[in-house]
Amino acid sequence: MTKTFTMELAGRTLRVDVGRVAAQANGAVFIQYGETTVLSTATASEKPREGIDFFPLSVEFEEKLYSVGKIPGGFNKREGKASENSVLTSRVIDRPMRPLFPKDYRNDVTLNNMVMAVDPQCRPELVGMLGAAMATCISDIPFDGPCAMTQVGMVDGEFIINPSQEQWDKGDLKLTVASTSTKVIMIEAGANEIPEDKMIEAIYKAHDVNQTVIEFINKMVTEVGKPKHSYTSCAIPEEMFAAMREIVTPEQMEEAVFTDVKQVREENIRQITEKFEEAFADNEEWLEVLGEAVYQYQKKTVRKMILKDHKRPDGRAIDQIRPLSAEVDLIPRVHGSAMFTRGQTQICDIVTLAPLSEVQRVDGLDEFVTEKRYMHHYNFPSYSVGETKPSRGPGRREIGHGALAERALLPVLPSTEEFPYAIRAVSETFESNGSTSMASTCASCMSLMAAGVPIKKMVAGISCGLVTGDSDDDYLVLTDIQGLEDFFGDMDFKVTGTKDGITAIQMDIKIHGLTRPIVEEAIRRTREARFFIMDTCMSKAIAEPRKEVGEYAPKIIQIQIDPAKIGDVVGQRGKTINEIIDRTGVKIDITDEGNVSVCGTDKEKMDEAVKMIEIITTDFEEGQVFTGKVISIKEFGAFIEFAPGKEGMVHISKIAKERIEHVEDVLTLGDVVKVVCLGKDKMGRISFSIKDCQ
Repeated sequence: MTKTFTMELAGRTLRVDVGRVAAQANGAVFIQYGETTVLSTATASEKPREGIDFFPLSVEFEEKLYSVGKIPGGFNKREGKASENSVLTSRVIDRPMRPLFPKDYRNDVTLNNMVMAVDPQCRPELVGMLGAAMATCISDIPFDGPCAMTQVGMVDGEFIINPSQEQWDKGDLKLTVASTSTKVIMIEAGANEIPEDKMIEAIYKAHDVNQTVIEFINKMVTEVGKPKHSYTSCAIPEEMFAAMREIVTPEQMEEAVFTDVKQVREENIRQITEKFEEAFADNEEWLEVLGEAVYQYQKKTVRKMILKDHKRPDGRAIDQIRPLSAEVDLIPRVHGSAMFTRGQTQICDIVTLAPLSEVQRVDGLDEFVTEKRYMHHYNFPSYSVGETKPSRGPGRREIGHGALAERALLPVLPSTEEFPYAIRAVSETFESNGSTSMASTCASCMSLMAAGVPIKKMVAGISCGLVTGDSDDDYLVLTDIQGLEDFFGDMDFKVTGTKDGITAIQMDIKIHGLTRPIVEEAIRRTREARFFIMDTCMSKAIAEPRKEVGEYAPKIIQIQIDPAKIGDVVGQRGKTINEIIDRTGVKIDITDEGNVSVCGTDKEKMDEAVKMIEIITTDFEEGQVFTGKVISIKEFGAFIEFAPGKEGMVHISKIAKERIEHVEDVLTLGDVVKVVCLGKDKMGRISFSIKDCQ
């Protein structure tokens, strides 16, 4: 039996069908917003997965290209590996929902969102987010929802709720906010230097809209929701914790974790774990969960130290940033490099410049974004945390961190008219102990400046953490969290920006939401920290972009030609432009508007290519002088090529001042000669004279 629910949301109709499709899933909704259609399902395994100490949640966002009337490119002609947008959308769905599942739940859960039709007025990412929450809420899977998500754009200074794809792509704000019925639970944003107060206003405007959606979901749950199923709890027995406290007292555990050196702390915990293993040697059931129990013991100790004693594991003040250092040009021959170190977090960033022909092509659901000029890639090798495992390419975390740093720097990049380059920044994690994505932002900013990219302003990033108590008023915000405070704390609130405003936000939490005072304090703290990092560290390494690109970077000369002459430069089947490239070794890009970019490393060859293009596109006038090569000899004269695909004729009477009987008496094939233009002959050919140049 199908049940249909509808509501008006931001001026469009949201329609949800339950029971129409996918009846064997634990929960399923067939959801339409405008004409954008997504099937969202939630399924769970019957039993917990054995041998794990985490909640195995998988979130998928499937982009079907038939949804926008496309056939996938490439040989295979079917959708393959998830796109970067799919991965990022999956992460945005995962982050607010994961904390709402029971902490001791170990059943596999999959949330699948399949995009089946796309209306450019209603972004499919938003529809998938809402569908995932609805499918889970009406299912029998334990879930402390509902939650809802709203997106906010800004065009001409005005906020737009759930903007169209064009408004989202071209506006000054890309904000996604997830909420429960009382608190904000997730924030993701890209912004064009939005002031902090304006960002907070936008966040809570979205939070208010979320409340109307939550009322709608509650109505669905009341009418079609299934009773939540029981499950096997994987919580650590309280009697085990009591036994552990007798073996290692809270004071001893505090002493073990109270150090600013990660390796020392890990060795201390290893020795404590060995004590527990010896003590529980005869209790196989406890040994199976010992790793999780030690983790929980550390977590309780650290949280108590921070919240009650205002004591951080490395001894810092609550608002103190770890020691900072920065340097540029540490890698020779690359186009730009910088290293940023904050405590035991260290990122080296390398920038590569290339002509615009090397932009990344994007084959996705967004008709407005078909290429990326700036690419930011982030790598996290196992050695950065002292572990060993093979590299299998970037995972979802690496893709997400790279996208965050990319989003942070996009607002300050120069336009293609100002700087006609494709730009790739690669952040290599040398060492990790908390918030490498924010270190990547700082390192990338300096690397871009070192490469001579004329960015408009300096950008820095920092993360704040949180430890909460038993009430909404019992909390402590921490500036610059290290790994331990991230693992055991309640929040990772990352903010990047210039001194004039925010460029990106990513907020992850492990609790059921944040109050407004916490959000406001975190944003204020990150602003103060960004200023400190820029003033005391980054600006001392490099204060402004270099005036020119480096020695080994490609140089670009731009000229403007008449668009009607583009065909002359390209030639039949590309013959002319390819010949220019073969002769000079440069790369040439031409836009439909007639903007020509000549890229190379040899200035002399670049100038030669530019001269050829200018000759080809010049309207020939009598008296112009050219240098050309003899390419053909006839009885009546010789043909001179003065640019690729361009030639003119010198009549035998115009070769020498004295009379000659045969052209070969003076000229041979391959001779380079100077000629003057006499205009065009009766056949429309360009006519040259050699003798009038002598």
